[in-house]
Amino acid sequence: MLTYILRRIVLIIPVLIGLSLLVFAIARLLPGDPIQLAAGPNASPAEIADLAREFGLDKPLPVQYWNYVTGLVTGDWGQSIFTRRAVAEDLKVYLPATLELVFTAMFLAILIGIPAGLTAAVYRNRWPDYMSRVVSLGAISMPRFFLGLLLQIGFAMWLGWLPLGGRFPLTEDPPAFVTGFLTIDSLISGDLRAFGITLQYLALPAFAMCLSPLATITRMMRASTIEILQQDYVLTERALGLSSRLILFKYVLRNAMSATLTVIGLYVGWLLGGTVLVETVFDWPGLGLYATKAIVTQDFMPVIGVTIVIGGIFIISNLIVDLLYGILNPKVRYE
Repeated sequence: MLTYILRRIVLIIPVLIGLSLLVFAIARLLPGDPIQLAAGPNASPAEIADLAREFGLDKPLPVQYWNYVTGLVTGDWGQSIFTRRAVAEDLKVYLPATLELVFTAMFLAILIGIPAGLTAAVYRNRWPDYMSRVVSLGAISMPRFFLGLLLQIGFAMWLGWLPLGGRFPLTEDPPAFVTGFLTIDSLISGDLRAFGITLQYLALPAFAMCLSPLATITRMMRASTIEILQQDYVLTERALGLSSRLILFKYVLRNAMSATLTVIGLYVGWLLGGTVLVETVFDWPGLGLYATKAIVTQDFMPVIGVTIVIGGIFIISNLIVDLLYGILNPKVRYE
């Protein structure tokens, strides 16, 4: 098992190097001059040259890339041209908000999707199965930004049950910063009122993001369970008189989870990259909103930082999926 883990970790290194090289090259080759935009329309050539020299953009591209990579290793992720803030400091602020939203959405999708898919497979071609198909089709077809607008109109504006947007009321102090996750920080500080407020602000954007992975996980779990239920060893266990509950939860569920794990791992990265629309609709102060503002102003250092963070988390999530594969199916460790 240790060799299996080390082999997977070693493969991450060239992927990260390739990702940093690709993102850095694309950011430099895109049309537009961020230095000219930051300097303003009335800036003189000397002022533009001084600004380019300040951010190291007057050097050849290979030197710029080397300086950036060495900075990444030492914790220097560059500086925003417009805000003059360190990108690493901004990422520390915005990343926990995005991760809290993504993890909550995935938790809801897994919590509902796996039992729903299992139930649909057990009651195949009966009303639970038909209902899961209809709900899954509707959920995966609904654009998230449009669903977010509908949720805001229904639950925030008409009913007034939940807040319209944001992460915490501007008129109140959030819990003390420990992890950056307001739900966890409020529990650490013992402030249950802040915990309830955080859940209210988290409910609508998390629900808007969870529907697509929920539908996919349900459909994948249903298909995998149906396939496993038709295997010879399951038929043998039934012939031996084992209870259906024991067969389902001890043997079928574990094997059916293998294919579903792939979907879960892919959706973590997909949700991280797709938070832009949801965070914009709900004014959620996360990486998506941060990257959107940087793209509008052609501030490529924050864009590169956000891309590398999302890519790194995507790689780590797939590494975790590979390790879980090895736990669920020991044969995978020797492939």
